[in-house]
Amino acid sequence: MTKFSYFLGSEQWQPEDLLKHAVLAKDAGFDMLTISEHFHPWVDDFSASNFTWSTLGALASSLPQLDLGTGVTTPLWRIHPGVIAQAAATIDRLTPKTFHLGVGTGENINEGPLGFSFPNYEERKDRLIEALKIIKSLFSGEKLTFDGKYYQTNKAKLYTPPLKKIPIWLAAGGPKSAQVAAEYADGLMISVKDPKIAYENVIDPARFKTKELKKDEMSVHTYRWTMFAESDEDAWTALRSWRGLRAPNRLNELDPEALRIEADSFPKEEIMSKFSRASSVDELVNIYKPLVKEFNSEIITIQISSINQEETIQLLGKELLPRLKK
Repeated sequence: MTKFSYFLGSEQWQPEDLLKHAVLAKDAGFDMLTISEHFHPWVDDFSASNFTWSTLGALASSLPQLDLGTGVTTPLWRIHPGVIAQAAATIDRLTPKTFHLGVGTGENINEGPLGFSFPNYEERKDRLIEALKIIKSLFSGEKLTFDGKYYQTNKAKLYTPPLKKIPIWLAAGGPKSAQVAAEYADGLMISVKDPKIAYENVIDPARFKTKELKKDEMSVHTYRWTMFAESDEDAWTALRSWRGLRAPNRLNELDPEALRIEADSFPKEEIMSKFSRASSVDELVNIYKPLVKEFNSEIITIQISSINQEETIQLLGKELLPRLKK
């Protein structure tokens, strides 16, 4: 059965607000919470940036009814992959439900501010492969001595090991990451706007790789960003914390101020066109229905922002989720 997850936007909301939204999501009927993990947000004017692992501890303690997951964390520079494994194992033990470890190759807003370089995709991909090898070995209980090109461990072991299976989801936007996911992860995380492109760029390459490796077909976790607003003015207000996410230089820029300036140099309509937008529940259903019908998603994350987030969460539970679950 598909699980529906509510997205907690760490780049928009302070942790005390995220906890309130999480309670509303539970009451609305969501099965899971997916939370972003960043050091810097996407803009500097309407923004936040909590330490997600602390917030996850609070979520695990206060909402034992819900699965939890990162969407996504980058185990490459700021946090050694061994420490990511330790953090994930701790959250697993604090929740009776499933903790899902979503990982990706990251952006420079999370690494550059702390003095790390942000290399090309090929190096980031190779680092992620090493990181996943370490994480999976530690999850399995191994005392690990690892001498990789990028990471080393010396008799590292999780003395607080996970109690349950921690599925590892890899966020993929293209065929190379999809193939890495097929070999080293348990599932794919895909941001979907056009289902045809998602299949061509991500799902089909992953399927090809799993067949080559004689593995089972991968599970899929789909998500889609939506601004929920009746007017252009309200849509722009709902989008303001996220407008840097669609700035052309968003992958390599480290300063949220620079991302804000770059995003605001474009017409508002151009930036808004890069996100889905709905002004009614019927339009929301049309946006998210393909994630149900065309992807056989194990998890569907509703990423949504509005000028009244609390009312929107309640509306999702009252009107959107029942229709999607049909």
